[in-house]
Amino acid sequence: MEWFIDRYSSYVATIVNSVLQDSMSQADVEEVTADVFVTLWKNSERLIPLNIKGYLSRVSRSLAMRKLRERKEELSLDDDILILEEDSLIERLDRQQRDELVRQAVLSMTQPDREIFLRFYYYCQSISIIAEKMGMNQSTVKTRLKRGREKLRQHLTGFKTEIGGD
Repeated sequence: MEWFIDRYSSYVATIVNSVLQDSMSQADVEEVTADVFVTLWKNSERLIPLNIKGYLSRVSRSLAMRKLRERKEELSLDDDILILEEDSLIERLDRQQRDELVRQAVLSMTQPDREIFLRFYYYCQSISIIAEKMGMNQSTVKTRLKRGREKLRQHLTGFKTEIGGD
C-alpha cells in the first residue's frame, strides 16, 4: 500500500484539487486523497492491476464530488452570508467557460478519435491499452491523439479570436 501511496498520491491529489477547485481547505484535499487510498485498500482483491491509474482517477473524482455535495448540504443561505470575491467569481466563470469549450471541442470529434481522446485523457488509459481494446496499432493511436490535440487547439484558438482574445 505504501508503494501505491508514494507513486500515486500526487496524481490523486491533483485530480481531487481539480474537482474541488479551491472551494475547500488543503486538509479537505488531504482527507479525500487518503479516502481514495482506503477505498483502494478495501477493493484491492477485485482490481485489475493494469488499470489501477484509471481506477484511482474514477475514485478520486467520485469521492471529491461526494465531498462537494456534503459541503453544499452543510451551507444554509438562511443562516450564513455567502461572500464571494469578485476576482474568484470571474476566475471560476472563466474556468467554467474554458471547460465547456473543451467539452464541445471533444464532442465535435468523430469516432474513433473522440473515444481515443477520452480514453487517454479522461480515463488515463495507456496508448498500448487503447490500441489493444480498439484493435489498432499504437502508432495509429498516437497519430489520432496528435490530430485530436491539434483540432482542440484550433477550436480553442478560433474561439479566442472570435471574442477578441489574444
